[in-house]
Amino acid sequence: MYRFKHLLAYPIAMLLLIASASASDAHTIVIKKFMFNPMDVTVPAGTDVTWENQDGEPHTVVSLTNDFRSQALDEKDKFSHRFDKPGTYKYICSIHPKMVGTITVVAK
Repeated sequence: MYRFKHLLAYPIAMLLLIASASASDAHTIVIKKFMFNPMDVTVPAGTDVTWENQDGEPHTVVSLTNDFRSQALDEKDKFSHRFDKPGTYKYICSIHPKMVGTITVVAK
C-alpha cells in the first residue's frame, strides 16, 4: 500500500506543476492601494498583460509614449494590451501620476 501511494503521488505532482506553469503565463498587474503590483514586469513579445483595479477609486493605465491607454477603471474593471514589439514601456495612472510601472518586452 505504501508504494502504491507513492506511485500516485508522482503523476499528481506533475499535473500540479503543469497547471501552475500555465497559470504563470497569465500576466496580471493588480491595482491596489494606489500602486501597480508588480510595478515592473518582463514578458516575451506577443504577451497579453492585464491590469485589474482592486481599489475603491478609479484608475487609468496610460503609456508615456501613447502605445496604449485605458479608460477610467472602476473597482473590478480590467484592461488588457498585447505587447508584440520588444522594448520598454513605461506607464502611469493619469488620475494619480505618482502611480508608475514598466513593462519590458523581450524577443521570443
